[in-house]
Amino acid sequence: MVSVSPTPPLAKDGPRPARARGPAGPGARRRTGRPGIGWALPAVVFFALFAVVPLVLVAVLSFTTWSGLGSPEFAGFDNWVTLFQDPVMIKSLWLSVLLTVLGVVVQTPLSILLGVWAAGPQRNRAVLSAVFFVPLLLSATAVSVLWRALLDPNFGVPAEAEWLFGDGNLLGSRTGAISVLVLVSAWQYTPLHALIYQGATRAIPAVLYQAAEIDGAGRVRQFLHVTLPQLRNSIITSVILMVVGGLTTFDTVLILTQGGPGTDTTISAYYMYQKAFKGFEFGAGAAIALLLVLVATAVSLVVVRVSGYDRMAGTKEGM
Repeated sequence: MVSVSPTPPLAKDGPRPARARGPAGPGARRRTGRPGIGWALPAVVFFALFAVVPLVLVAVLSFTTWSGLGSPEFAGFDNWVTLFQDPVMIKSLWLSVLLTVLGVVVQTPLSILLGVWAAGPQRNRAVLSAVFFVPLLLSATAVSVLWRALLDPNFGVPAEAEWLFGDGNLLGSRTGAISVLVLVSAWQYTPLHALIYQGATRAIPAVLYQAAEIDGAGRVRQFLHVTLPQLRNSIITSVILMVVGGLTTFDTVLILTQGGPGTDTTISAYYMYQKAFKGFEFGAGAAIALLLVLVATAVSLVVVRVSGYDRMAGTKEGM
């Protein structure tokens, strides 16, 4: 009896799926698609219309004299020469730098400590963090009006605590006015930078802390030797934001001190407002505005270069 081997089942009609092929060689790399220029086009157009074009117009206006009526008249470098010969302008630049430095010195350690704490598992952490971040919801104008009422020497807190505030007129002296400006800015903007550090701290791998704990490091040493080094890039970003914000702040000074007493808090942004919208010297005001942009850009570039932030390539916080 002849045995017949079973016939293999016929393949279904249709083309067979191609097998997935691996890389052509050990050095082959998978290509990652990048979005085209069309994705960036709306942002580029928006930035050009509302940033580049106004900046160019301000630059042109800084070489003219214009009172707001009629047509601007070309004045060459007269505004710039007068600007650097104006003692109030030179003083305003130093005041802007002073307030910026004080803001960085005060806000950076506070925001780091609060951000690291908010990233932990403490009880009621979420509720306390939400309450602390409330100033972020308020505008600078609302914050300034609030603190103006609180510090009123007749009806505010100083009037009820003369043993601490003396005559209560904190805004009547140079030291008191500058201290108030630093305090109000820290109260409003520290939560923003704390939020940056909170997110960066949560991105630090837990294995680093476990390894440090095995080596016998306590909380303080873990913070100094693990957390702070891993927050380096976030610190640089936060400092740049503080520098730009400090050099361009305006509404807080306008509402709280109005540049006083005298010109002791007349920073460059407020002096620009005085020149342009009170003295109707729009050419001089435009020159101050352009100078502020150049100074803020230069300081930011120096921070980036000195810190090595520009050489960071594809790194992640905590890796």
